[in-house]
Amino acid sequence: MNPQHRPFTSPASRRRFLTLSAAALGATALTATGCTAPASTSADKSPAPTGKLTKIGLDYPFTQLPLYSTLVKLATAGAEKHGISLATTSDNASADTQATNLTTWITQKVPAIVSFPMVFEATDALAKRALDAGLIWVTYGGSLEHQSADIQFSFREGGTLLGAAAARWATEQLGGKGKIAFLTDSTIALGRERTEGMIDAFTKAAPGVDVVAREQAIDPDTGLTKAKAILAKHPDLNLVLGVTDAAAYGAFKALQQAGRAQDDAKTFVGGQDGAAPSLLAVKQGTFYRASAALAPHDLASAIVDVPLAVAAGKADPSVQVPITLVGSGDVAKIDELLAQNA
Repeated sequence: MNPQHRPFTSPASRRRFLTLSAAALGATALTATGCTAPASTSADKSPAPTGKLTKIGLDYPFTQLPLYSTLVKLATAGAEKHGISLATTSDNASADTQATNLTTWITQKVPAIVSFPMVFEATDALAKRALDAGLIWVTYGGSLEHQSADIQFSFREGGTLLGAAAARWATEQLGGKGKIAFLTDSTIALGRERTEGMIDAFTKAAPGVDVVAREQAIDPDTGLTKAKAILAKHPDLNLVLGVTDAAAYGAFKALQQAGRAQDDAKTFVGGQDGAAPSLLAVKQGTFYRASAALAPHDLASAIVDVPLAVAAGKADPSVQVPITLVGSGDVAKIDELLAQNA
């Protein structure tokens, strides 16, 4: 998922984002270039045929995550096969910057926008403006009231798979005792559902393991910092589960820096996404033992295929990208995923 950025908004930043979005609603609606569609003025999510698509804008604000560069590379190649150009924003994990960049794209009449919203309720105002202008709007990582379609990826299932696997390991290796810390995200639906899935699955199946911390972290630097603070209070920490592989990998490094052998039999770290550094650590048999992994090719394909499906008038263009739990025994699957990240 690398310098540390906080992809979370302060109340002041949130208010400014809402203001920017509201202002955008009052701007003049423009017709899309590269495709034509009837303007939408309702929350109706059903797509309308729009003709040939020539350009897609990918707005992925969390550029500090390892997955970002992989998605851009794969989606660019996939778009080119259809004669489509792919544009990207540079939001730098800032909600204010995201609002400005999306407003610019709508004004420039980018025919299709795939956006990963940082503040969903505020971004919905921009999505409505895009639909009113006859543009295609695809929500990545969740769902908005106003959209043409969405791309989701089994949010709660990923957390549940990871939490259940960690609980089984704790039962087998620790006798159901020990200490666990969760690196969580409460800012967006994706993060909340992943967090709930991993915590609920783990605590129900391993109630004897003490939960010593629940800390907000999605990137490696924050994961490293938060894990160091937890280890200062609980040097005998056994497990760390992350809402992202990026955060969990930061905890993995923190444990190593604290003197934990990388193959320590009493330690379990796991995350979600299938980021390359984490997959390599799993494959190498370290105490980074599991990842609820997404295939980058599947995500990148959805970034291109869903707008195309909307443009073609497909009745149900949204997709749910599958997620798979991988451990050290899944070498072939890990190699497949690593090849997609290359």
